[in-house]
Amino acid sequence: MTANNRFFDDLSKLMTNAMGVAQGAKDEAQTAFNGWIDRWLAERDFVTREEFEAVREMAIKARTENTELRARLDALEGRKADQG
Repeated sequence: MTANNRFFDDLSKLMTNAMGVAQGAKDEAQTAFNGWIDRWLAERDFVTREEFEAVREMAIKARTENTELRARLDALEGRKADQG
């Protein structure tokens, strides 16, 4: 019975070690894949979400300022037409 238990203990340790090795291989593969994706995206000049949002906010601000300036210009042209 002791030999049988030892066999199962050894088998259990072997399986535990195999799972550890498999997990390590998975982590390495994931890291390598993520690095490859990052390089691939960098080569294509894609922008990050943060860069996109920053430019989007700048565009919204520029449109707002443009609308305000257009209203001021229209008001000035209206006054000039009334005087002339």
